[in-house]
Amino acid sequence: MSEVLIEEILVYGIVSIFVVAVILVYIRKGRKSSEVVSQKIEAAKADGLFEPVSLHPVVDQDTCIGSGACIAACPEKDILGIRNGKAQTINASRCIGHGACFHACPVEAITLCIGTEKRGVELPHVSPSFETNVEGIFIAGEIGGMGLIKNAVEQGKQAVQSICATLKGNKNTDKLDLVIIGAGPAGISAALEAKKNKLNFQIFEQDSLGGTVYTFPRAKLVMTSPMDLPLYGKVKFVETNKSELLKLWNKVLSENKIEITERTKIESIDEVDEGFIVTTNQGTSVKSKKVLLTIGRRGTPRKLGIKGENSPNVAYRLLEPENINDKKIIVVGGGDSAIESAMMLIDTNEVKLSYRKDKFARIKPKNQSKLKEALEKQKLDVIYNSNLIEIKEEEVIIDIEGEVKTFQNDLVYIFAGGELPTKFLESAGIRITKKFGDAILKHEKK
Repeated sequence: MSEVLIEEILVYGIVSIFVVAVILVYIRKGRKSSEVVSQKIEAAKADGLFEPVSLHPVVDQDTCIGSGACIAACPEKDILGIRNGKAQTINASRCIGHGACFHACPVEAITLCIGTEKRGVELPHVSPSFETNVEGIFIAGEIGGMGLIKNAVEQGKQAVQSICATLKGNKNTDKLDLVIIGAGPAGISAALEAKKNKLNFQIFEQDSLGGTVYTFPRAKLVMTSPMDLPLYGKVKFVETNKSELLKLWNKVLSENKIEITERTKIESIDEVDEGFIVTTNQGTSVKSKKVLLTIGRRGTPRKLGIKGENSPNVAYRLLEPENINDKKIIVVGGGDSAIESAMMLIDTNEVKLSYRKDKFARIKPKNQSKLKEALEKQKLDVIYNSNLIEIKEEEVIIDIEGEVKTFQNDLVYIFAGGELPTKFLESAGIRITKKFGDAILKHEKK
């Protein structure tokens, strides 16, 4: 055997050994990573975080190649992980419906769904063009299941584009082309798109510009990502607060001479003469060919159904925490809004957090850390397994595991979520259905 041949055999042998070693290391690393993800999944199940509560990713295991792009794109921690070479959901209940994983997947293996086989979520019936079962009434944004700012903005724009297509050739001038109900992210985007398309429209908001975003505390960070606003262009926010976002929206609307009719609630939508009559709580009404609903699911705060709940010392949102000092405060709720509000009040007030369960199951990791720190420093008193029974002028009565106790109190903040405005929608003829894992956003098959 020649020396050249021997050298070639040695080289190929060394290369083969190296390749095998790399593969073994890769496999070992993958197995270790899979074990870690499996442990996280079991922990999530034990903590009640595995089952999703709203919009969440569903991974097609046959299509997924385990690239990890979805994990890198997700702004939250441990929503997804790689197990056995495939992406898996871990803490699905913490998903905020960002949609970054959906857009990042290189093989389009992710679908965004709402509800599960076990837990249904009520949503109005909406077609791919955002039209409801009532011809001429459209829905976009949070009320349709898409709550994140970037996605809501995109839906508001697309909904108006669909509406424009249905208005072609319709020259009736005794009605507005469009009434937009709700001035949150979807409504603002819709108004800008309507202006861009020269529609004759009017936009109403029951509170103030920003909708649900307006109800956030001033300094609350709004997690978002670059979005495309009609008549403005790319908005390159990665992380911003409420004030900055409202400032931008005010600027864009002002520059385009768009006025919002604020603090005006829509009471009814009635079909008439190939259009609609939209009636407000001010007793006024307008006629319109089309209606676009961009209201939030939390527009109507969920009440506790207890005595004293409508007292002046009770609120359902925290707007200016910096102006509240030296008060005895009860914060009610176990979600991120309750935790974040309590954190903003604890430095200058005596705060108790009342939660009906024995542990917090669906709060963001950042809030979990802040809560733990506040408890360790004894800056916050958490009352688990508790329910408010009555709210009085200077005290509250709370049932704690069957024992009734009275606490001195100045202010009560209730964060029990919001109710879908079912009656309002159904009065307009819109059908409400329960979604059990239905796809809200999916890739079209090519």
